[in-house]
Amino acid sequence: MDTQVAVLGASGRMGSLLGRVIDSTDGLALHAALTSSSSLEEMLGADVLVDVSRIEASEVAVPFALEHGIDVVVGTSGWDERRITQVSEAVPADRAVVFVPNFSLGSVLGTALASVAGRFFDSVEILEAHHDKKIDSPSGTAVRTAERIAASRDEPLLAPNVEQEARGQLVAGVPIHSMRLRGVVADQQVVFGGEGEVLTIRHETISQDAYVRGIRLAIAHAVSSRGTTVGLDGVLGLDGLLGRA
Repeated sequence: MDTQVAVLGASGRMGSLLGRVIDSTDGLALHAALTSSSSLEEMLGADVLVDVSRIEASEVAVPFALEHGIDVVVGTSGWDERRITQVSEAVPADRAVVFVPNFSLGSVLGTALASVAGRFFDSVEILEAHHDKKIDSPSGTAVRTAERIAASRDEPLLAPNVEQEARGQLVAGVPIHSMRLRGVVADQQVVFGGEGEVLTIRHETISQDAYVRGIRLAIAHAVSSRGTTVGLDGVLGLDGLLGRA
């Protein structure tokens, strides 16, 4: 029997992609395509909700789905550690929620590698660029990367002159600089400075095709797992390979 998938944020860029992925994947069927004008009750009867909406809608929809026996994949930006912890504490024992800041395999590998490098460099900043229709900044991927770098360290990061507005938004001690440009899909550079050297870990998304594999993996993981998984790295088992940051 096909896994019935409801999509929240179905009219957006990622929502449209999700519809195409579901239609083209054996074993998946679209149960409901929800937009900002839809009632949350339209998702009832689905096996999985994939949420790619806005944070205000997401914070309401995710608990609703879990309370009604629906597993959840969250691809909405804005879910920081505090919000994730609050939801995790309320996840029913027989349900799963998977938070995926970025569905790209290359992106999650870049974040994992950055968390390793973060142990050895005291100076780090993130530059991220997305298309001009993306309404939030910094991106969820950049926030996740900053948090993982900070968590990998024994000592906190101390960025200089962070009181200046041009220094970016400080997340877990890491300045993040966001650009929103036409012609860009997604681009993240994590720049580490050391004595006499600079290390840059960069991932660039060329097209939305980069997200297809991650979407399928995240949905399958939500169906087969229990509890909370944060990041596609958790889905892929990269925590054990590179060490949990």
